Amino acid sequence: MKAVAIGADISINDVNCSKQLIYNLEKDVSTLMDIGAEKAALTNITGDDVVITAFVEDNLVKKVNREIVKILIENAEDIGDIAGISSDPKKAGEGISYAEAKARKDRYHDAIIVSFDTYGGESIVNKVANSVISAAEGMEGVTDVSQKINSNVKNIPGVGYVSGNTDDPVVVATIEDMKNIGTVAGAMIGAAIGNENVYLVKRASPSYVIPGSVIFTITAFMNGNVIDLAVPFEHRFKLLKP
Repeated sequence: MKAVAIGADISINDVNCSKQLIYNLEKDVSTLMDIGAEKAALTNITGDDVVITAFVEDNLVKKVNREIVKILIENAEDIGDIAGISSDPKKAGEGISYAEAKARKDRYHDAIIVSFDTYGGESIVNKVANSVISAAEGMEGVTDVSQKINSNVKNIPGVGYVSGNTDDPVVVATIEDMKNIGTVAGAMIGAAIGNENVYLVKRASPSYVIPGSVIFTITAFMNGNVIDLAVPFEHRFKLLKP
C-alpha cells in the first residue's frame, strides 16, 4: 500500500486557483476510487498549485497516477506543469510534482501532505521541503516519508519523466495512528517556517507575498477526510501573554 500525491500548476494565473477549478477537481477525483484507489481527495490548494492524493495498492500505483494526471489535464485552465511530462528523460521539462510513501494495510489511511508554492522563491524551496522531510523522518508514529527533493530527472510511475526543475514540491508522510498527527505536523511546520521567507497559509489561500518567498499548506488526509492543519495550528501558535 502507498500514499501517492501529484501536484501541478494548472491555474490560469500565478497567484491562486479559481473556485470553479477547485469544484471541478473535487467532483472528478471520485473516479480514482472507481479504478481501485482506497481513498482519494484534492488535499492541498497552495497559491496556484493543486495536489491530488490517493491511497492505493502497490500494483495499482501506475494506473492511479495516470488517472490523476488525466483529471488534471481535463480540468486545466492552463496546461502549465503538465506540458513538462515526457516519455523520454532527455526531453523532460519542468513539470508536475510527485511524492509517495509506504502505508501499512492494517492501519487507517492517514497521512500528512505538505505542498509548496513559490513566487520568486525557486532557489530555496527544495531546501525548505527537505527540511520538512528530515523533520518527519524517524519520528515516533511515522510509517514512511517521501524521498528528498533533488535536481535529478524524476520518473513518475505510469506517467513519464519530469526534470529536476520542478519548483513546487510535495511531501507525504504516512502516519501510524491519529494521535501522532499533531506532533508530526508540528515538527514539519516548525522545520519549514524556520527557513527565511517561508509562510504557512490556509488551504486555497492566494500567494499574496513579497516576491522571493515560499508559501506552504499542510493537510491531514485521514481515512478519506481532508483537514486543513493551518487552522488549528494558527491558534496553537498564539502566545499566551503574562
